Amino acid sequence: MTGFWKRTPLLAVAAAVALLLAGVLLGVYNERAYRAQKIDEVTVQARILASTVTAAVAFGDRSAAQEYVNALMTNPEAEAAALYDANGDLFVSWSRTPDRPAPRAAAQLPAGPSFTDGHLTVTADVTQGGGAPLGTVYLETIVEPLQRRLSRYGAMALLVTMASLLVTVLGVAQAALTKANAQLQARASELAAVNRNLETEMAEREKAQEALRQSQKMEAVGQLTSGVAHDFNNLLTGVLGHLELGLARTQDEAVRRSLLAATRAADRGAKLTQQLLAFSRRQHLQAKPVDLNALVRGMEDMLSRTIGPAVRIEMALPAELWPALVDASQIEVAILNLAINARDAMPLGGRLVLATANVPADAPRRPADLPAGGVDLVMVSVTDSGTGMDEETLARAFEPFYTTKEIGKGTGLGLSQVYGLAKQSGGAAEIESARGSGTSVRLYLPRAGAAAAPAATGRPAPSPGGGGAPSPGARILLVDDDDDVREVTAAMLRTDGHAVVEAANGHAALDILDRGEPLDLMVVDYAMPAMNGAEYARAARQRRPEVPALLITGYAESGLLAGIADLAAVLRKPFRQADLAAAVRGALLRRDESGSRRRESGG
Repeated sequence: MTGFWKRTPLLAVAAAVALLLAGVLLGVYNERAYRAQKIDEVTVQARILASTVTAAVAFGDRSAAQEYVNALMTNPEAEAAALYDANGDLFVSWSRTPDRPAPRAAAQLPAGPSFTDGHLTVTADVTQGGGAPLGTVYLETIVEPLQRRLSRYGAMALLVTMASLLVTVLGVAQAALTKANAQLQARASELAAVNRNLETEMAEREKAQEALRQSQKMEAVGQLTSGVAHDFNNLLTGVLGHLELGLARTQDEAVRRSLLAATRAADRGAKLTQQLLAFSRRQHLQAKPVDLNALVRGMEDMLSRTIGPAVRIEMALPAELWPALVDASQIEVAILNLAINARDAMPLGGRLVLATANVPADAPRRPADLPAGGVDLVMVSVTDSGTGMDEETLARAFEPFYTTKEIGKGTGLGLSQVYGLAKQSGGAAEIESARGSGTSVRLYLPRAGAAAAPAATGRPAPSPGGGGAPSPGARILLVDDDDDVREVTAAMLRTDGHAVVEAANGHAALDILDRGEPLDLMVVDYAMPAMNGAEYARAARQRRPEVPALLITGYAESGLLAGIADLAAVLRKPFRQADLAAAVRGALLRRDESGSRRRESGG
């Protein structure tokens, strides 16, 4: 016992030293824990900011990126933030105080988390979905001053040296640390949930952006194909016109057979250009309220004969279907094309389902590429149980001339024509398919404001000017910049007994009008350089209002042509001699009727 008491001072000193060391170690531990905690918190904030600004950096949207960075002002600990692009150049920045601005370039950033002068700085990479680097986020926050932390740790060490309070102090410290860790864990969980939500939103945004890119690509291809169709229509007008004139001038059977074969080939070319115009949304549509249920039922016999007995046709047509605003003949052709494609995908037979449905403006499932503004839609779908499409084929299915059929068995324009009809009608088209699981093509059409006609025949209306007696001997001014088209058109008019005055452009034709030459009608090409047909018709009306105009066009926007309905009738290329004669006859008859009404009102 005596030895014990002798050793007591040593033990006390040892215990004091041990407790002091324990206090120092505890202070060091708390300092490291504090730094690690602050680094974790600020790093999570920087990563959240990096995820938020990904889309803005990808599209170079400085305004949106600045808004996200400025949102850090609500955090009292945040001092400065900056966003750098992939080249390391400053994209946007924010600083609470002017004397501590963000670095001007990413090269000046610290390699990792850094504590300097009571401030903590961290960085985070901005990456896209596949990991491609887009830039860097810099975030600076204030931390508790070191002197204050040291004084806290010293007081704690002093308390630790007091043996009577050792257990209490350690228990309180451990409880406080446990609570702080729990709070940190809860905060980390909240931040993780926010990050998951942001990732979901980014995925949805990327999906919408991909749909926009696809729509823009289809629009660009449509503009290209419409220009090609215009040139082909001009060529086919000359070809068909000369073939028809040749047939009228020869009785040689061998020659006539050759000319007829060439005419059939040119007619196929004319049909091809109409498909191109349908895809590019430049065809002329006569949109009217249509009862799609009645139209589909009316096609049942024709579809049965077309696709054969091996395919079973089923229909799902709800009774309360809204009328759709669409060209009945064109939607009929579209459904027929889809049915033929479905038949080809089921060589051993199968099941074909034609369905319709109402799609309200607030329906949760609607196509992504619809025009802006929610509208009620009417859906018609064609679904087969055939071979289906793989992802590559599905991604290109609406592209013109893309086909997986053998050479000579398809032009690759059927689906693109369906797509063009839906888009030009103000709706959308989409395909759902998988290899071995069949294909479903859905057309979304705008709801009509009025009730549909009792029966939609789907047949085009007759050409204007088809009735009345012929008017030979008229004096006609023909204006066309294409020499071949002008030559064949003039020959057709002269064959019908008309006198023709030719002009190669609008200015030359106006000169003829100014000379006061007697004229009964003007036949004018729409697409001409310097002055198009509509501009010429307006100028001609001011000079000679009594002379009507007939516009001929290979392609023009339906909206543009509708705007000149009061100026001239329209004849579309390629046309035959009978078409031209009927259009000329109609224009002359309307002129005569208008003159009679003016004389009666004057008398």
